[in-house]
Amino acid sequence: MSRFCILAIFLLALAAGASELSAQQAAVPRLSRDILDVLPPSERVRGAPGRMTMRPLACHSLPTAQARRRIVDIAIQEWGFFGFSVVDQSDFDNGIPMERILARTRGMGAAPASYTPLPRGGRFPALPSDEAARVATSVTGYWAATPQGAAMIARQNEAWSGPWGMTGRWADPWSAAFVCWVMCEGGLGESDQFQRASAHWTYIDQAIRARDGRSPKAAFVAYEVGEERIVPGDMLCSGRRPDYRTVAQRRRQMGVGARSHCDIVVNVDEAAGRILTIGGNVRRSVSLKIFAATRTASGILRPADPPVNADMRPLFAHLKLRADPIELNALRNSPTVKSLNCELQIVERHAAYDLQPVRLGEGAC
Repeated sequence: MSRFCILAIFLLALAAGASELSAQQAAVPRLSRDILDVLPPSERVRGAPGRMTMRPLACHSLPTAQARRRIVDIAIQEWGFFGFSVVDQSDFDNGIPMERILARTRGMGAAPASYTPLPRGGRFPALPSDEAARVATSVTGYWAATPQGAAMIARQNEAWSGPWGMTGRWADPWSAAFVCWVMCEGGLGESDQFQRASAHWTYIDQAIRARDGRSPKAAFVAYEVGEERIVPGDMLCSGRRPDYRTVAQRRRQMGVGARSHCDIVVNVDEAAGRILTIGGNVRRSVSLKIFAATRTASGILRPADPPVNADMRPLFAHLKLRADPIELNALRNSPTVKSLNCELQIVERHAAYDLQPVRLGEGAC
């Protein structure tokens, strides 16, 4: 009899006593390059933590119009490599988004997944030392895809050589580095297409200039959230310090450093009203976020505003890729999900979801 596995994103509160799964248990290897032609981020660095250096390697260059599917598939592959963590920003416990680990099991029953509220305020705990060691070259490789990579890697080497070693936190936030590496491998290798940097605001500003007609070759164009249709391959951005709520607010401060964050849209469920994104350095990992969505007066699906008491940054910008759209359920059709030869099961309250597993293939996981 063929063996199957269930890939389950649990969006329901699970029964008490559910066993917690580590990211490393749920993680899957990256695909071979004959399936998805992507240079692993670890190839961009050499040496051990504490003595790591960059390898100067070029980015993948494609016309912008051909980059959308690669961007989505690459982001999903990294999510799998980091262990399929999920932050459900449509479900809150006293204002705190819920966090899950996607469960992969053999047989037709799905193992319980972790379901815990995230801590409010303060910094999130460091990764376990074994997981930090496993992903070290990947995160460092993300940095290597930015112009500031050498300096950032040197700072990280100092942190690794300090008293906390691998159990310490990353010296610098790496969410922008993750996006830059995805765009580098996704085909946006030229700076006039995508301006890679150690901070999100650099390429957000480029997208605003594109909207204003001043960056004609830029791959992304900035819109207010809900102004244009959101599709996989686009990005959604939030701001903190300053607390932006519109692109217009950022336009008045372009060129000035700002703490911001962008995630890559990978799936849009029009029927159930959910938008799924993947971003780096989300709870110390590459994580998938689930946004509840609402419709604008013109019928466009956009992320709903968070509850008043929610510990969540507001979204202020939709960066739209200048490329034809792909199917909205791009997550299910990605090479990473298909290569698992598993069934994909989404358990959710909304009646529009099909609560029965959807078979993606046969074989052993």
